[in-house]
Amino acid sequence: MIRINLLPIELRRKTRSSIKVLGLIAAGASVNALLVAWYGWLAFGVANEVGSEHSVLQTEMDGLTPQVNYHKSLEGEKRRFSGREQALSSITKTRISWTKKIDELVSVINGGGDGQRHFVWLDGINVTQTSETKTKSAGTFKAGAHSGSSAFGQVANFLEDLEKSPFVEDFMAPAPPEGSQTQVDEELEPPVVWNFPLALQLKSKEPPKPDPKKPTKPVAAAGEDTTAKESNP
Repeated sequence: MIRINLLPIELRRKTRSSIKVLGLIAAGASVNALLVAWYGWLAFGVANEVGSEHSVLQTEMDGLTPQVNYHKSLEGEKRRFSGREQALSSITKTRISWTKKIDELVSVINGGGDGQRHFVWLDGINVTQTSETKTKSAGTFKAGAHSGSSAFGQVANFLEDLEKSPFVEDFMAPAPPEGSQTQVDEELEPPVVWNFPLALQLKSKEPPKPDPKKPTKPVAAAGEDTTAKESNP
């Protein structure tokens, strides 16, 4: 329904805005201002702070990256050298240092006391090795041995000293002494020589295989009869 006010302008009552409406408008404007301020702070203040921290961390990362890469390369070299060390260690455990063995043998020969205990020399040394794991012997050490004394007991003395020396740690015990006497011209020194074989068997360097474990029988409880019971038909 349309209403028309026919009163003159001077007699008309002026309309005023409601206080509540003004309050709501002011509150809405304040909220909008706060939202705009908060958005501006997020858009500019926090973004700038995060960007600054990102730049600092990126700089630190760029400085640490070469060190990390170098550390990774060192770790790779460490693993490679560790593998080589293990391979060399396994090879060393299954090999014999013949230079060391010859030195130990020479020490035994030179320990004869100028013929007082024994006077021995060797020729024709022959060494054979095998990688066959089924046999107990890994090879042989053979040499033609000579004792420059008329007493055959010096051959036994030499073998006894050899058996007590570190030389035989990689060998089985030598066989009992045997040999033949060779007559030499009396004008030579020594005039009598004993020839005897020196043959030693190498010990196998392969680690012994563990014996298969037998199944253990269950332990009977105290008072329990473990004998088989006959079943009645």
